[in-house]
Amino acid sequence: MNRLAKRVRKMYSLVRPGAALRSGLVLVCALLGGALLGSFAPTALSYLFVWIGSHFRQLGEVPTKQFPVSVSLAILSFILLGAIFGGFIATRFFTGLEALARRWEKMEIGNKVNVFVGIFAGLIAAVPLLIMFQALELPGPYRVLLVFGITLGLGALAVYALQSMEEVLPWTKTGVRQRRSGIKLLDTNVIIDGRIYDVAKTGFLSGEMYVPGFVLDELQYIADSHDALRRQRGRRGLEVLRHMQAEFEMEVRVHDKLAPDTGDGVDARLVRLAKAIGADIVTNDFNLRRVAELQDVHVLSLNDLALALRPNVLPQETFELKIIREGNQDGQGVGYLEDGTMVVVENGKNHVGETMEVVVTQVIQTERGKMIFGEVDTEEEARYETRPRRKTSAPRIHP
Repeated sequence: MNRLAKRVRKMYSLVRPGAALRSGLVLVCALLGGALLGSFAPTALSYLFVWIGSHFRQLGEVPTKQFPVSVSLAILSFILLGAIFGGFIATRFFTGLEALARRWEKMEIGNKVNVFVGIFAGLIAAVPLLIMFQALELPGPYRVLLVFGITLGLGALAVYALQSMEEVLPWTKTGVRQRRSGIKLLDTNVIIDGRIYDVAKTGFLSGEMYVPGFVLDELQYIADSHDALRRQRGRRGLEVLRHMQAEFEMEVRVHDKLAPDTGDGVDARLVRLAKAIGADIVTNDFNLRRVAELQDVHVLSLNDLALALRPNVLPQETFELKIIREGNQDGQGVGYLEDGTMVVVENGKNHVGETMEVVVTQVIQTERGKMIFGEVDTEEEARYETRPRRKTSAPRIHP
């Protein structure tokens, strides 16, 4: 079924208007390539024929004014080779244009302004040099290459200079860069945790996911640790990344240049990168979440998601709970719900190891989780007290 769907999508991509126009242009380039190389075929064959004659004269006289009988087949081969070469160059050219267009669409407005201003500044800076090189009286092709190289080099240098000074440029300080791009930055902790893979499979994380290079380096460092537990956690994180890269849209190390290493740590660099590309940070680190929110960076916390999906328990509700240990206060018992929520039971000390009906008295929601306070149901406790107990004989005292 998946193969059939892929074939249908491929056929649709071939017949849609944009693809049809591209296919037509590729076909035209292939025909031009075949015609161009075919026009050079007689000259090329003549030189080849002369070269063969000069090297094999000892075998007999080789004619140089007429071609062999198979010259038509040779010219046809030249035409076919030119068509293949022209079609290949056209395909690569249009693929590069599409990639450039997609990158241009994702580019911030400030970066687009940097490109235009940089190219214009490069053209202005190239004018004096071009006037100076006019006096060299170089041949036409060399002059064209020199003009193109100087203009392109100075334009690229100007764009690079503007990109390096973007923090002080007026068109990049207007808050436009804070626009959220939908990119999800993955933290080291959330990758090691592993739940991010299951959340992504459900479709709750939309958009492109991005793993910075410094996060990947930290993950590799943990995987190479001498501590067996840390090494296992690091390897699990790398395995999670491998599965996610195979199933979802994910990029690695592409935007790292926007947050260069200044020695301020992985978390600080992650926040700077999120601000630079307008991304959301996906993490389960409480401290990183606080630091990011103070700098107006949107954070998606898996811990908050897990808390939101926990069952809501209200006061005066009852449920069965196994009391597994004593509490900190006198007479208290402690049990846990299936999702890990701790329940403190008053008068539960005497029922450790038993499953009792518990009445909820108070629910406290904290930043780190939820705590439930309850007490043993009085009717259940009364039934427990009226159960027949096995008589125990008094200890015998030996003289």
